[in-house]
Order: sequence, then C-alpha cells, then structure tokens
Amino acid sequence: MVPRVSKPSTASRVALACAILAALAGCGSSVRGALSTRASANPSAQVGSGACSTTVLGALGSVAMRVYREGVSSERTRSALSFIARSSPLRKAVERGDPQAARTAALALIATGHMTSLRVQRGGTAAKSGGRVLADVGESDALAPLHGTIVGASGAPIGTFVASVWADSGFVQETGGIAQGVTALRDNGHSIAASFELPPGELPGQGTLTVQGTDYAYTSFPAAAYPAGQLRVYLLKSLSSIAPLCGATARDTLVNTLRRVARLIYDGEAGRHALAQVHRVQNYRPLLRAVATRNPGATRRAIEHLLHEHVVRLRVSARGRLLSDVGGPYVLAPVRAPLHVNGRQVGSLELSIQDDEGYKRLAGRLAGLKVLMYMGPRLVKNSLGPAPGTVPAHGTYHYRGRTFRVFTLHAKAFPSGPLRIVVLIPIPYS
Repeated sequence: MVPRVSKPSTASRVALACAILAALAGCGSSVRGALSTRASANPSAQVGSGACSTTVLGALGSVAMRVYREGVSSERTRSALSFIARSSPLRKAVERGDPQAARTAALALIATGHMTSLRVQRGGTAAKSGGRVLADVGESDALAPLHGTIVGASGAPIGTFVASVWADSGFVQETGGIAQGVTALRDNGHSIAASFELPPGELPGQGTLTVQGTDYAYTSFPAAAYPAGQLRVYLLKSLSSIAPLCGATARDTLVNTLRRVARLIYDGEAGRHALAQVHRVQNYRPLLRAVATRNPGATRRAIEHLLHEHVVRLRVSARGRLLSDVGGPYVLAPVRAPLHVNGRQVGSLELSIQDDEGYKRLAGRLAGLKVLMYMGPRLVKNSLGPAPGTVPAHGTYHYRGRTFRVFTLHAKAFPSGPLRIVVLIPIPYS
C-alpha cells in the first residue's frame, strides 16, 4: 500500500494553475455578464468565420474568463489573503509606520509564491484605499486587485493593502496556453504588458481581424487592472486553427473545442511544470546519495522532503529494485527520468505533479466540466453526483434532469496502466 502524504494545494501550481483556482466583494464585477457581440472589425475575413468561429470563441472565451476569476475568487486568492492576514512582521511594521520593515515583510510575502504584487498603506480604508504608502513590491503590471484591511494587535484597523495573484505575463501565458491562441491586454485602445499587439484604436468586443497576414477570430471581456483601473482582455485564435474544431453541428463544435481544452489540462501536468520538478529531484543530493547506496530508508526520507513542493507522488528505483514509493494512491500523468551521480546512472524516478482530485478540480474550475475517472471498471473520482450509472463513452447523457454531452480521454495512471477520464459538458454550456 502506498503511504499517503499531505499534498500541496492545487492553487500553488501555476499550471493550471495553476493550474491554475471566496473573494472580496466587488473584485469580479467587471467580468460579469455575456461576452460582447459587436460587429466584426474586418468583415472581409471570411475563412473559418461564422457559426463555427462563434461557437469556438464562445467556449474559449468562457474558459479565459474562468482563468481570470482565479485571480478574483479561488484557492489562490484565499491563500494570498491568509498569508497577508497572518503576517506578524507586516502588522508590526504598519503599526510603527516603518516603510523599510513593511517593504521587507511585503517582499517576504511575495517570495512565498502566493501573490505577485502587494501595496501596503497605513491608514485609509479597504473600500477607498488612501493613506500613506509604506511598501509597493512585486509586479507592477497585474490584474484582479484584491483589497483588504490590516488589523493591529488591538483588533482595530491600522492600514490597507492591495494585492494580486495574477501578473499580466502569467495570465497571458495561462490563457494563451489553454486556448492555444494568443491573448492581448488593452487599455484605452492600446496594447499593454508586452501582450499580443493589436491595431491601435477602438475595436469591437468580438469579431475577426488580420494581423501581420494572419486572419484571427477573437472575443473579449473587461477586467480590473492592478492596483486600480480597467482594461480589456482579447482572446484570439487563428482561423486556420479553428477549422479543425468545426463539427457538423454547434454542439459537435463545442465538444471538439472542450475536448481539446480537457486534453491540454491533462497534458499540462506532464509538461514544463513537471519537468521543473524532475530537475529539482535530479539535483537533490540526499536522494542521490540514498539511491547510490541502495538505502530504502534514506530514499524515503528524501522523497518525503521533496513531496512538500508540488510533487504528489514520487517513486524511485535502482537497477530494477524499488527503493521507495510515496504519495497519493490515485495519481495521473507520470513522468520518468534517470538519476545520475558523477555522470553515472544510479537509478530512475517516476513522479507526478497531479492526482485525480486535482485534475477534477481544474477541469471544473477552468472549463466548467464534470469528470468521472475510472481505473479499469472502478470509479475512482466523481464530480457529477451520486449513482451516475452507466455513462456512455461519447454522445448525449441525461442525469437528474440535466443534459450533458460526453467524451472520453484515455490517459495514464501512476505508475502505469490506463486511466479513463469521462468528461461531461453541461448543456447549455456557459
């Protein structure tokens, strides 16, 4: 039996992100409502336009809005707010009105990785900000500001803060990756934050345009800028990349689009974030010493240390002998790599940065999908509800008065073997 260890919050992973993940009142008001449907910016662009483009961009726009809301209301924002509230050095610095100490405390909070930007003020109110700025650290270009109050030892308000968990660059990378398109941030008709540059001037909220000879369809939605102000997020996808997603009906197109998103979320767990953890493990000297000496106890202790940062399961072998395997029982997307000491291979590793629960949450939060996961005939994860019965591998499925379109992803369990992920799209989808 594989020992279970505490696993890090899914929100701590940038993948999808972080991968990627309750909010303060008012933060999300700028993105409520339907996507804009104003006229095309380039009516002459016809290839791939029409009903198919509208369906694809409608689905991907919904995903992009969900990604944005990870900075408004998610595990990620709750973690950031908790770290700020529990920072005794920050509270003491604000009580003294000490800018140097406040900056040191604020930088320490940024270093935790739970936020990208933080501005601290003495006095003022969370609703209106104001007061004397004691520290302003982290990324200046960010989205989705989080406002809060700093409370002194007596319990009385002594200051305020504005924080963000979404640097512009991180948000652009995340949305572009999950949609396999490009993302542009615009303020008053101008592209900002080194994002994809669009033609200057006002653009309709949705339409088609040509940039450097490539035809795109796009959609957009409003967002809040950090520390204050408004901007607009544009999500673009080339018409040539939209065409393979087009189905015989609008629902078929929706299924094709969200199947791709669901697969990208899964593939992301074995991508660059997993490789970063592989490199970290490969360079952890206590583990290398333990493997080189074939010491199971020392190997386990080294693994338990490594599991505290993003890795949910790690299995280490030497010359065909399993030395230790620690982590959760239902883990997916394994990555394998050798372990070397002085250029000589002494063993091998298999690790995963995601488990079934994490994938289920990401698919729900980022794409609004329900998930059933099977290892052989056994249902190991279920976000649909009790007693789902026999769910088809694809097609239409009805459950307790609700209608779903179903598709199946064939994935890998840890350390080997098939993992069947049945994904259900609620109809209507929004």
